[in-house]
Amino acid sequence: MTIKRTLPLFATASLLATLVGCAGQGNYTREGVSMAKERMSFLKSATEWELARQAFLAGDLEKALRKVDVSLEINDTVVKSHVLKGRVLIEMGNIGNALESLQTAVTLDPGEPDAHYYLGIVYERISEPELAREHFEIACEYDDYNPSYAVAAAEMMIDLDRIDDAKGYLNSIPMSANNAGIRQTLGHIELIEGNPEAAMKFFEQARLLAPDDSGIAEDLLHAQIQAGAWREAERSVAVLLKKHENQGREDLLILHAKTLMNTGRPVEARSIYQSMVSRDEGRSDVDAWIGLANASFMVGDLRTVRKAASRIVSLSPDSHDGFMLYAMYHREQGDFKSALSSIETAISKQPRNADMFAFRAMVLGDMGRSQDALESITYAAKLEPRNPQYARMLTDFTRGAYATVPTDSE
Repeated sequence: MTIKRTLPLFATASLLATLVGCAGQGNYTREGVSMAKERMSFLKSATEWELARQAFLAGDLEKALRKVDVSLEINDTVVKSHVLKGRVLIEMGNIGNALESLQTAVTLDPGEPDAHYYLGIVYERISEPELAREHFEIACEYDDYNPSYAVAAAEMMIDLDRIDDAKGYLNSIPMSANNAGIRQTLGHIELIEGNPEAAMKFFEQARLLAPDDSGIAEDLLHAQIQAGAWREAERSVAVLLKKHENQGREDLLILHAKTLMNTGRPVEARSIYQSMVSRDEGRSDVDAWIGLANASFMVGDLRTVRKAASRIVSLSPDSHDGFMLYAMYHREQGDFKSALSSIETAISKQPRNADMFAFRAMVLGDMGRSQDALESITYAAKLEPRNPQYARMLTDFTRGAYATVPTDSE
């Protein structure tokens, strides 16, 4: 008799349940594996992005580009990777591909402020100021507490000759009153509009907000000089020169000497200029030689004035400065004929310089040539009708009140 090997009914049901359970668990396991792989890809992408960022900050652009490309190969939906690639490409001068990367970032996340900011930089580089302004403003809309975005937008408005718009825009930013960068930019706008006194106030506010920022301190110095606030300017430049990184900076030394000249301290100014022209790099510095000549003239050191004038003519023969200094030297020596010859040469180099026509009038007056002197000062006043000194000289020459010096040198 054949024995049939059958399972009990309950056993068969249990087996089926087990099989069904195994099938469901398999789907769940596959889903878990997929999620784990996705998490791993994000992790790998983030790791490569961080390596790219570090290389970028270190200045290794080639490595940064390789790493960010690997990051994008793993996961091309990460916005910050496209932004970083755009930044790397901007630094490499590859503007076309940078534009593509940043546009991709904006497409993936239209609300990412950095993507708009660097896109604005790209448009600025390719001379599209209106598009640059638009993206800088969008960046600021999404993050109006980042001063870089606001300042960049305002600078584009300035480039577009919309200075009033730039001023109003910066003042509308929530952090305007408490941000050094915005106060500094408002100071720049005042300088552009010819208001150095107003610019000084903005730069002073910016300096209080960022006391260690040398750029703001230098902006304040230049505004003080333009405003004629010479004592304040002398203090500012003296503080700047005490900083280790500024020691020996010729531009600041020249400004320091200039402030000393205008605060009645020509001897100290002359010492600075003499120190500068005695260095190898200063022997060809025309500005230093001009400063030395002017300081020497003020202290009656005519020998140095003549030496400086000769040096300036040698270094810059097409400039009027050396010949003007020769004219001053000769006039002081009483050699009016040589002074006139030198000032005529200076005028030929710069025929619309009112100062030189005024000086020419003085020399002609010294020589007793009153009518010629009157014509010269009239022309100076015509070139600069708002100059009160020329107006007074014109009145004196018209009345014949200018004191001439008799001479046989004519």
